[in-house]
Amino acid sequence: MTDSVEARLAELGLTLPVAAAPVAAYVPVVEAGGLAHVSGQLPFIDGALVKGRLGENVSTEEGYEAAKACGLMLLAQLKAALGSLDRVERIVKLGAFINSTGDYTDQPKVANGVSELMVAVFGDAGKHARSAVGVPVLPLGAAVEVDAIVAVKA
Repeated sequence: MTDSVEARLAELGLTLPVAAAPVAAYVPVVEAGGLAHVSGQLPFIDGALVKGRLGENVSTEEGYEAAKACGLMLLAQLKAALGSLDRVERIVKLGAFINSTGDYTDQPKVANGVSELMVAVFGDAGKHARSAVGVPVLPLGAAVEVDAIVAVKA
């Protein structure tokens, strides 16, 4: 039987990607003390990594979609690690890193892509604390990277 979060994703017309394998020496999710710490996830849309820099060759709208794609990968990693997204009790904190030029200041608008996804999927339990930080470069040239701290049920 499909769990309720999976049903909500289907209602939203969203499909989780296959959880990506780590590209370096880390694990995607560590569960400890009732929290799942999710490593930074990159944006894949239709199997392709979204690359580029906001304020240079990626629009704010494209960045928003990239952040949303990071959120879908984050959920895929949680499902793989926890067995079911119904174990998610609360999205506690998201860290959004936006590859951007020094004069680009719309990082919060880009990060809304992942934030709004979490609220759409989890309702009030998806409301979270957040950082939206501009950085000069991200792994593999990605436009956005998002990590998370998630409260989980035993």
